[in-house]
Amino acid sequence: MLTVEHALRRDEEVRIVTASGEEVKAELAGRDAGSDLAVLKVPGLDAPVAEQAADGDVKAGNLVLALGRARSGGLTASFGIVSSVNGPWQTWRGGRIDRYVRLDLSVYPGASGGAVVDASGQTIGIATVALSRTSPIAIPLETVNRVTDSLLAHGTVPRGFIGVGLQPVTLPDHLKSKLNIEQSTGLIVVSVHPGGPAESAGVMIGDLLVELAGKPVADTDDIQGALEGSVGKAVPARLVRGGLRVDVEITAEQRPRRSC
Repeated sequence: MLTVEHALRRDEEVRIVTASGEEVKAELAGRDAGSDLAVLKVPGLDAPVAEQAADGDVKAGNLVLALGRARSGGLTASFGIVSSVNGPWQTWRGGRIDRYVRLDLSVYPGASGGAVVDASGQTIGIATVALSRTSPIAIPLETVNRVTDSLLAHGTVPRGFIGVGLQPVTLPDHLKSKLNIEQSTGLIVVSVHPGGPAESAGVMIGDLLVELAGKPVADTDDIQGALEGSVGKAVPARLVRGGLRVDVEITAEQRPRRSC
């Protein structure tokens, strides 16, 4: 079964309440703070699988219910609409969400981690209040299914880590012209993790990172997208150092928990 990662206070002795009201012990299969999802295994649980809505069925203006369970064990439901649907985005926790599905409804205590269902009773996502500072969202099914597969297989979602602190800066016109750079901003290296992948590759404080894994990087949000699927692989990086182009390869590592 699925829930949100921020609702789990511990990794062991997790207990859930079944549809019949029985409290049973669950085993944590994996958790991912980046997407705010966690998977629990409940031995012997016999429960129907929720029917999923088709991807294209989620649209702004759709009527939805956010379902949950209060601390007392009773069911809760909140009625509202999908207020907007937009493209992929990066969470402040570093995870990639396939679509931004904003909800115009109240997510009561206990409803984070519950299903968001449409007017036909089909699930469109998982409700959470932890990924957006402005409104509750539904983690879309594309993300739920992708992250679930990874958590069941690995217990985590592998994310690349190169070990640098970066800050966006404007690139001077003369430098862009000299090095044939199209983007207006790059990322200056303000710190290098000791013994990390970037240091091993020769990256230095003051370098300007303009390209990673063959993709231009103009903002820190671009980094995780460029590093997706890169753990254990050599990732080409293009730097500007002293007005000259420097190309290096950085072998990405698994991102440590709570690291940037």
